[in-house]
Amino acid sequence: MTFMQLDKKGAVFVLTLTNGDKDNTFNPDVLAEYHACLDQIEADRSNASLLVVSNHPKTFCNGIDLPWLMAQDGEGFKDFVQKLEHMLLRIAVLDLPVIMAINGNCYAGGAIMASGADFRLMRADRGRFCYSEVNIKIPFTPVMTEIIRELPDKQALKVLALTGKAIGGAEALEMKVADSIHAEDELLPAAMALAEMMAEKDRGTYGAIKRLLRKDLTAMAKQQGLIRG
Repeated sequence: MTFMQLDKKGAVFVLTLTNGDKDNTFNPDVLAEYHACLDQIEADRSNASLLVVSNHPKTFCNGIDLPWLMAQDGEGFKDFVQKLEHMLLRIAVLDLPVIMAINGNCYAGGAIMASGADFRLMRADRGRFCYSEVNIKIPFTPVMTEIIRELPDKQALKVLALTGKAIGGAEALEMKVADSIHAEDELLPAAMALAEMMAEKDRGTYGAIKRLLRKDLTAMAKQQGLIRG
């Protein structure tokens, strides 16, 4: 793959974003790789977890590839948004634990993707989490809105979504955006330890509980043919 790499370490799927020099942004080619990785994860029915990391020291994911987007016509944009929504939904209702180790900037669509994770760990001293949609004049879609509603603190959600405020690790922990924050050299080990522990959960049970907790997202995914049953 060109933009990411999927490995399995024990019971943990590790998805490493490798296009950090271009901010790990989303375009159709990148989304195709996400979907291919999710196909592989879903095809393996063993108990497992998914850990998403970036190999770039400053960037986790900064959302849509805006230069690419600006060159598209209306139909191209519509098709891209649908594929992006499908990827975000698949991650949000994936029937296993999803952990994101946010080691750098996580903006816009990247922050939406992280909001769909079950657990978010952040680097304490570098990187910002930001819903920049209000600043870049791209409104959330209904699917994206439902995903960001997974943030546990509704006041934090309001502030982040309506102001476009960028927050670092300490503030993210205070606002309950991050489950924990860590020094640079401790982030990945902590995230892997959590992923290994969560991978021990029975997948069928975990998936059932998660999808009931996220019943509106689950209904959207079913409506779009992304999950069955």
